[in-house]
Amino acid sequence: MKVLTFTTLFPNREQPNNCIFIKNRVAALGRCRDAEVRVVAPVPYFPPIPVQGRWGMAARMPRQEAVDGLVVSHPRYLVTPKVGMMFYGYWMFLGSLPEMRKIFREWPFDVIDSHYVYPDGFAAVLLGRHFRRPVAVSARGTDMNLFPRLRLIRPLIRKVLRKADQLISVCDPLAELMVEYGGDKTKVAVIPNGVDQSVFYPMSRRLARRKIGLPEEGGILLSVGSLIEIKGMHLLLEALAVLKDKGFLDFRTFIIGKGPYKSLLERQIAKDDLQSFATLVGEVNNESLGDWYNAADLFILGSSSEGWPNVISEALACGTPVISTKVSGIPQIVSSRELGILSERSPQAFAGAIREGFERVWNREEISAHGRKRTWQAVAEEIYDIYSMKFKTHR
Repeated sequence: MKVLTFTTLFPNREQPNNCIFIKNRVAALGRCRDAEVRVVAPVPYFPPIPVQGRWGMAARMPRQEAVDGLVVSHPRYLVTPKVGMMFYGYWMFLGSLPEMRKIFREWPFDVIDSHYVYPDGFAAVLLGRHFRRPVAVSARGTDMNLFPRLRLIRPLIRKVLRKADQLISVCDPLAELMVEYGGDKTKVAVIPNGVDQSVFYPMSRRLARRKIGLPEEGGILLSVGSLIEIKGMHLLLEALAVLKDKGFLDFRTFIIGKGPYKSLLERQIAKDDLQSFATLVGEVNNESLGDWYNAADLFILGSSSEGWPNVISEALACGTPVISTKVSGIPQIVSSRELGILSERSPQAFAGAIREGFERVWNREEISAHGRKRTWQAVAEEIYDIYSMKFKTHR
């Protein structure tokens, strides 16, 4: 079975940490029985001029590269920033079509495996119609939590959900949204993400702290995610200020990630005099994240909206208890009090959960055993079984 993965969400030379979880699923699928995989990861067009930021990365992107042994093509498509989002799916289809035709001549794929409902899934459905091949679309989070609220995008998402041959969700709430917005319930499969056991495994906290240069003594609270509003890092800092005012701030907090909220968070740290208690680490390579999870006593993610946040699964795989919110797939991950604490999304609630988390005695060995149960290979086998059974008439 030849599977063509179509998504903009894929690691590349310029962004090696970009959506590694999708790469992990695709790579594992390629190890299933007779499966072969290739990847088409479209990139916004930008002329080859020396600029920094997102557009400079797009301009420098090679037309084709190998990512952990996977052949990845990068066709270009038109993007008009801040306007024209309703056309992105059409433009992605048109920009990708020549490369897809070339691949199909050399390697006639059996199914298109798309990730992110819009615009990626929209373009994939058009490509499926062109090549007369079935299309599976996986929802990831924002594509179903946010985009259907946009008046001009909602009908395009409905079209994807109606026309796709298979719909995949990483958690139950996203699956319910896919049905609510037009998907056939019989076509929806809930397949949660896995965890990379080669990267996320338990080790001594002292050893982990030595590896990344942190003090071996003292409590550590860790958060990992994009520095954007929905991840709640600003609420975490407000919670630290609450604890500081009450005389309970006797630990260090490290926030890993990058994003547009960085300057706001820096101002918060200065305003509340948290320089000795909170550190913005910046981006960290995926291979090093396991050391950070193991170094921490607690992990926190204060999201307002999610799909299946991989950082929570990764923390648990390392044996680190989790504090998070009761949104989307998070209660399916933090499924018992032995794994962590589910909190309301407010500074006061976070402050109380953090204090409770440091006071409780956790069984990190049992947390890790639970967190490491679901592998990417198990996920891939579930995908393979659906594709091989449902799409066998197309082979």
